[in-house]
Amino acid sequence: MKNNASQIYNLFLIVGDFLALIAAFVGAFILRVTLSDVPIANAVPARTYLETFALVLPFWIGIFGLLGLYNSTIYEKRFVEFGRLLVGSFIGLLFVVFISFLSKEPLFPAKLVPIYGFGLGFLFLLIFRNLARLIRTELFSFKVGLNNVIVVGNTTMTAELVDLLINSRQSGYKIVAVIGTKFALGEHTHVKTYSDFKTALPRVNEPVHTIIQTELYADETRNRDILEYAQVNHVAYRFVPGNTELFVGNIDVQLFRGSIPVIAVHQTALIGWGRIVKRIFDFGMSILAVVLLSPLFLLIGLLVKLADGGPVFLRQIRLTRYNNEFRVFKFRTMNATYNGLLPEEAFAKMGRPELAIEYRKNGDYLPDDPRITKIGKFLRATSLDELPQIFNVIKGDISLVGPRALVPRDLSQYEKRHTILAVKSGITGLAQVSGRKNISFDERRKLDLYYVQNWSFWLDVTILIKTIRVVLERTGAE
Repeated sequence: MKNNASQIYNLFLIVGDFLALIAAFVGAFILRVTLSDVPIANAVPARTYLETFALVLPFWIGIFGLLGLYNSTIYEKRFVEFGRLLVGSFIGLLFVVFISFLSKEPLFPAKLVPIYGFGLGFLFLLIFRNLARLIRTELFSFKVGLNNVIVVGNTTMTAELVDLLINSRQSGYKIVAVIGTKFALGEHTHVKTYSDFKTALPRVNEPVHTIIQTELYADETRNRDILEYAQVNHVAYRFVPGNTELFVGNIDVQLFRGSIPVIAVHQTALIGWGRIVKRIFDFGMSILAVVLLSPLFLLIGLLVKLADGGPVFLRQIRLTRYNNEFRVFKFRTMNATYNGLLPEEAFAKMGRPELAIEYRKNGDYLPDDPRITKIGKFLRATSLDELPQIFNVIKGDISLVGPRALVPRDLSQYEKRHTILAVKSGITGLAQVSGRKNISFDERRKLDLYYVQNWSFWLDVTILIKTIRVVLERTGAE
């Protein structure tokens, strides 16, 4: 049964975006024409100005639609939505300016009006979109607009899916049944479970909007029954493969020999033109950073040297793409006595081997690590010790954004290391902006894996922006 809540929300966004843009250009007219004492270039009546803009505005909304701003997949991706709103607003502005250029009569009373309109429009759109998201979430609390879902399967993914969707206010879904003979809901006892799909359906007293199957049964009849029910009753159908990692990278679907569908899965989405663009961006930004930060490099180097007379830089073997080793450059933060040693070696040399166990247990972190110098603690808290890695980026050893470069011994503990090493390591990454020391080693590697398989240029930009915020706030600083 079709759920109309998503379509209603889309319509709400379209109307809201329309009104936000109207309000923005009304505000631009008032700011430049009514409130400003500077003479205007063209005596364009307010009514003519608004009527013309109202006629052009549907094309602007159409641009938003082409950019996917009314697709349900973007509802919770705030940074993606932010970027597309910015791009869409700029394209819309160019379209309006182009129409003005072709028009025999002037559309704008002054050149600053479209500039004001662009700025106010983007601001109003952001405010409206955040309010719309807040309203939608609040409605979920009252069970309005929820997507009723049945989960079918006995795999571990079934339990993960239930945990992910069980909070209706956050997910927008309501689990009306779980169908799996071996599946135990545990704490989610308020969700009904059934052993068989056909016998369960008559007992489900609520309309079903979505079926998510997490297991491909050996009995093909069972799979066909589920899919046919979804098709006949116009219920959305989703299948979660047992090997989820297989389908989260870059996928090509082709007809082999013209008739057989074949899925080609690349180990990473960072292939082809993406690698070229990423390298150009890395090199350009790194050169600029070296020029701007050279005085800071000199100051930090001097302070590190004066601390204990040891070397300024830490040069340690790390791993990057294709399992290649390289020497990473960082400002030394540890006492010269323990510089370059593995934690186990350093704490053993210190006579406190028990700290190595605590260090590993805490996810490679100690609250008051005795190996670190006073200036080193400041450098780590502000992440300034990472700055020399910019030279590694220039050399091509690593990238600005990527999985964290680890020593071979650490990464060898992770079974999916070969997937992580499908791309260059990075100075910053998804794990660093998602908690740093506050998340476990396994969680960090999962985030690294997600980055590798879902890379996009906009994801890199998003991580760099979040890195600036994390550094300034010292969130999870080590």
